[in-house]
Amino acid sequence: MLIFKREPALFLTLIAVALKTGAAFGLNVSGEQQAVINAVAAAGVGLLVAVLASDGIGAAVLGFVQAVIALAVGFGADWSAEQQAIVLSLVAAVVGMFDRTQVTAPVPATAKPTAVTPSS
Repeated sequence: MLIFKREPALFLTLIAVALKTGAAFGLNVSGEQQAVINAVAAAGVGLLVAVLASDGIGAAVLGFVQAVIALAVGFGADWSAEQQAIVLSLVAAVVGMFDRTQVTAPVPATAKPTAVTPSS
């Protein structure tokens, strides 16, 4: 898995070139669909790198889901903008619930607030 941490751009280039080669030899995808597939690949690699690096996973998940929705719409899914926003909101809430378990507050829950006295 070390290669994913070191060479994500290499894999994105491979996917893009393979897609263009497939289209040149009869794969029936439009230019717009190719762009969306490449965006999903980029979001997927970003998600993988975030997971492997254990950093920024929430943002990477949201970006990946957004790219997948764009891919689905690009290939004919009949989702309104409102439906897309609702799904992204649900994913953001789920990611927020996960993030909540990963964050440590700087003050313990049992700490009592201290009174602030004005200085003279």
